[in-house]
Amino acid sequence: MSVASPEPVVIPQPAEAHAPALDFDNLKVGEKSPAKVNQGGFLSVVVLGASGDLAKKKTFPALFNLFKQGFIPTGDVQIIGYARSKLTNDELRKRIAGNLKPGKNALQDGQAVISEFLKLITYVAGAYDSKEGFMELEKAIASRENVGDGGSSSTRRLFYLALPPSVYPLVSKMVHAHCMNKHGWTRVIVEKPFGKDLASSEELSGQLGELFTEDQLYRIDHYLGKEIVQNLLVMRFANRFFIPLWNRDNIANVQIVFKEDFGTEGRGGYFDEYGIIRDIIQNHLLQVLCLVAMEKPVSVSPEHIRDEKVKVLKAVQPIKDEDVVIGQYEGYKDDEGVPNDSNTPTFATVIVHINNERWDGVPFIIKAGKALDSRKAEIRVQFKDVPGDIFKCKKQGRNEFVMRLQPSEAMYMKLTVKRPGLDMAGTQSELDLSYRERYQDIVIPEAYERLLLDTIRGDQQHFVRRDELRAAWEIFTPLLHRIDCGEFKCLNYASGGRGPPESDDLISRAGYVRTHGYVWKPPTLQSGM
Repeated sequence: MSVASPEPVVIPQPAEAHAPALDFDNLKVGEKSPAKVNQGGFLSVVVLGASGDLAKKKTFPALFNLFKQGFIPTGDVQIIGYARSKLTNDELRKRIAGNLKPGKNALQDGQAVISEFLKLITYVAGAYDSKEGFMELEKAIASRENVGDGGSSSTRRLFYLALPPSVYPLVSKMVHAHCMNKHGWTRVIVEKPFGKDLASSEELSGQLGELFTEDQLYRIDHYLGKEIVQNLLVMRFANRFFIPLWNRDNIANVQIVFKEDFGTEGRGGYFDEYGIIRDIIQNHLLQVLCLVAMEKPVSVSPEHIRDEKVKVLKAVQPIKDEDVVIGQYEGYKDDEGVPNDSNTPTFATVIVHINNERWDGVPFIIKAGKALDSRKAEIRVQFKDVPGDIFKCKKQGRNEFVMRLQPSEAMYMKLTVKRPGLDMAGTQSELDLSYRERYQDIVIPEAYERLLLDTIRGDQQHFVRRDELRAAWEIFTPLLHRIDCGEFKCLNYASGGRGPPESDDLISRAGYVRTHGYVWKPPTLQSGM
């Protein structure tokens, strides 16, 4: 069921130069002299929810990493925290300091670079529904912008909502009423979850759409900032040998997997409101699926790429009950805040089918879970068996192309090769690109710092568009409603295992053939390399 949403109200803004098409050369990490982002005037970054865990552990460290690499010049930026907590500037800085790591590529040494960064940060205390608080915030922002009278002719304002989605509409109204930029652009970053189903997502999108235009809104999904995920388009469309292979004629199935080896650990009350499908599958893993399955875009401009992702989502068929296994690990209900009758899944395997010419008949296996046997996130493309198998390759296992997102970023191809020796015997090995071995002198940026830089540059390629969000919720809302009302029950599974055995059975029925006896191991760095 689609939900009507109000037409966005266009807020008059000064003319703003749109970001140019993405230039991969300009996105190389580890550059000695990175291009600064001070074009367009003085930059104000406002972190709303500055005293919370997300801001402390992700937002401020990401800004610091950009600062230490020279992407945020000291004289052209201010960072302002806003929250309800009664803190001084120094108290906020002390909270943040413990999460800042200088790193080997800092432009200065040790504590000096941290001290320089912390000087950029000030704090304003106020309630999220307080007109007076946001007027004070506006005063703090404007006091450093120095517009006119020999100062800058334009300014830039970035608001990062490190807050629960329930307060997005309220805070956004306050920002719109009191803190909009009159001398340049205003951009707003919002965190997932973007609603709990199609109706709530559309309601939230409508509320934000009344206040901000689509090019002012940046719906962040940090998986789109991961190095391997960003490499997907280059890998697929810049290498000739993948072009004839990447289709239903050669690929048997695709797995997109997220595993954690720990449970909710005190966050059960929050997690129980959402579950693994809302928390991981509907957003992170579905975004990865789009990049794996999409057609080649007209160009690498953000809108062309997002257009192709939406086409994939619209081609996904309704999910059938027989293509789903959900589970809950034993001991989950012991976590604080989790009700005894909870049916919230901590594990799910979902088979997705894409009804188009390229992928007809190829199952996309999406699997995510907590309290499992390992921690990893990866894409695993399994190819079909070799026709006319004269070397008995089936004994060794199928070819697979694996992209390891975390930990130990890597891409490797599983191949059958001749075992060294006098016998003509086959064995499985790999062609391996392990990032920490190949790129030892390059700092791979964290997802949040990359996405913050994209926002400052005005590049929305790695952010979720409103129609994209709607199409994603249309896929999963019917299943989620059945789980919420208890029609679809969770299976119990032991912590530290692979999840419910029924999941392995489902994956096997979908056509995945497991390779026994082969385990990929990240290469060990040798001394003196």
